Amino acid sequence: MLLSISWRNIWRHPARSGVLLMAIVAGLWAGILVSALTNGWIHQRFVNLIQEEITHAQIHHPEFRTEGEPWMYIENSDDIFSFLDRDERILSWSARALIGGMIQSPLTSSGVQIRGVQTDRERATTTFHENLTEGDYLDSELRNPVLLGERLANKLNVEVGNRIVLTFQDLDNEITSGSFTISGLFRTASNPYDERNVFVRDVDLQELLGDAVFHEIAMMLQDEGLSEAVTSNINNEFENIVAESWYELSPELRYITDMGGGLIVYIMAVILLALAFGILNTMLMAIFERMRELGMLLAIGMNKMRVFFMIMLESVILTLTGAAGGLLLAWLTLEYLGEKGIDMTSMGGDSMAEFGYDAVVYPIAYSNDYLTTITLVVITALLAAIYPAFKALSLNPREVVRE
Repeated sequence: MLLSISWRNIWRHPARSGVLLMAIVAGLWAGILVSALTNGWIHQRFVNLIQEEITHAQIHHPEFRTEGEPWMYIENSDDIFSFLDRDERILSWSARALIGGMIQSPLTSSGVQIRGVQTDRERATTTFHENLTEGDYLDSELRNPVLLGERLANKLNVEVGNRIVLTFQDLDNEITSGSFTISGLFRTASNPYDERNVFVRDVDLQELLGDAVFHEIAMMLQDEGLSEAVTSNINNEFENIVAESWYELSPELRYITDMGGGLIVYIMAVILLALAFGILNTMLMAIFERMRELGMLLAIGMNKMRVFFMIMLESVILTLTGAAGGLLLAWLTLEYLGEKGIDMTSMGGDSMAEFGYDAVVYPIAYSNDYLTTITLVVITALLAAIYPAFKALSLNPREVVRE
């Protein structure tokens, strides 16, 4: 009976109830969409950095990340390689030689980070090779092949097949140079990264350095959650090295993963606050319009607990109806955008790439997002209906009927 009465009371004023329903639908649709967009941004940036460069964990000389000197290489690297091969938690690994230097073309020069990589292992460990837009990877038959970012190539006014000169310090701190042939061009989601990094084969770079050394070992694990345990084991096993997880290696990733959940909470809090005031206003208006009816119900024997429950039920039904519509609309929208993506270039051009984010964002909504939203909406509806319900309970049946 209470359910039937509550449903009919909601639709006594279709326009008023309809406006609140549309507000709930629009609010939840926008909230889920913004949350999914934030999730998509964070996920894509995380995947790009982890799978293309940082990986789940890395090993360095204790001072290399702060000083970056050529002589700060990893000692006993062969022993570490054997340890990594035996550890079943490690899916793949790749060793790199990293040197800061200059790149020079016939037109101009620029400062770069020279990354000497193990061609086969790097391809098995990261997805960087998928960013090639022109030419061939480092397994080209060219002598001393090098990969350049498209932005750097445009800056130097060079193209595939041209020769450039890399200049840097060797292990004895002597200036050395080498001529390399551009085998391919790449483009990632980050313009600064493309303009700052060049890739060569480790053996070609080590020949100029004067020894077969590595400054970095990158590891992909079976699961990212194992990174802290793996790095702890490596640090305990070997001296004069430091192993760090992705959480320690990248302040940016640490910030956006920690911030992402909080940002979604703030967005939903604003929406739910507006929803609470809408429910409060609607229910108060309904109470004031139905004073005589509520007084009559109390006069003929309906106890106050049932009146209270009826008003709370009206609020929950109204809110859940709007929430169901909003979540359904959000799900349909995300099913479409999840395949097509949202192209942000129309709003900011290539500015997204300047910060390392993809211009096309694919929103992601997790099942937990929907469950959390429904729970918060129900709680908001109940809290917002408490005051109108108590307002109804304060009625005196004799005075209301007499009036």
